[in-house]
Amino acid sequence: MILEMELKTTRFEVDGPIATLTLSRPERRNAWTGRMHTELRHLLQRADSDPEIRTVIITGANDDFCVGADSQALEGHLEKGGYDPGTSADIANPGYGVASEFDQNFAFMFGLNVTTIAAVNGAAAGVGLVLACYCDLRFASKHAKLTTAHGPLGLPAEFGLSWLLPRLIGLTRANDLLISSRVITAAETAGWGLFNEILESAELLPHAESYASELVARVSPSAQRMTKLQVYLDQHRDVGSAVAESERLLETAMVDPDYQEGVRALMERRPPRWN
Repeated sequence: MILEMELKTTRFEVDGPIATLTLSRPERRNAWTGRMHTELRHLLQRADSDPEIRTVIITGANDDFCVGADSQALEGHLEKGGYDPGTSADIANPGYGVASEFDQNFAFMFGLNVTTIAAVNGAAAGVGLVLACYCDLRFASKHAKLTTAHGPLGLPAEFGLSWLLPRLIGLTRANDLLISSRVITAAETAGWGLFNEILESAELLPHAESYASELVARVSPSAQRMTKLQVYLDQHRDVGSAVAESERLLETAMVDPDYQEGVRALMERRPPRWN
């Protein structure tokens, strides 16, 4: 059972199988804090534990996604002489236990049952860009400003972004963004593979919601979960192991009610009715 938590830095709305998680500190441009991290994990655990929720859209309040770590928190690290994540030992661990490689900050998102969609509505800097990159799918406003942000602060690339970003956009482009920490717009990344689609600001959230709704209608719940996990586990496998695992999953899937309904819908030329 997931206990309720008072939400001070986020909002969470559920509409059937689609949830929207909004980073909400608009007075600080949704800057990241330990409290926001704690709430994000809590809400993702809540979504992952609810069999009715299949997709979580993550976005930011007002005109920003997340501008990175709050400057007041950065000053606090300086005063304390070391990094303080601002989280407690009992922080939720959604996605943990699926694979040891995923049992880390943000990497746990690979182990979630739900599909995560980033709707990057504005500035995404530092940990804000990290969060967007760890989502399974990403849509952005063409005006959104992006930066890895760590360089001018004398810090390393955050939360495994040095592993993830080259896999998303290639080593040459990733080196540019990671080493320089320069600011670019989402529009400049067209064709890079960073975003599934780059849109006008007014079109962004409706498009993400439409995409999530189409997933619910067309793709079976079991296939959605299974395929996501395959993709991320296969990043750590050789090709032969990936083929062998897909064949094992095929045997399991063909006795699942979702397969039976999918075949019936195909033969009867109608939309599937997933349980």
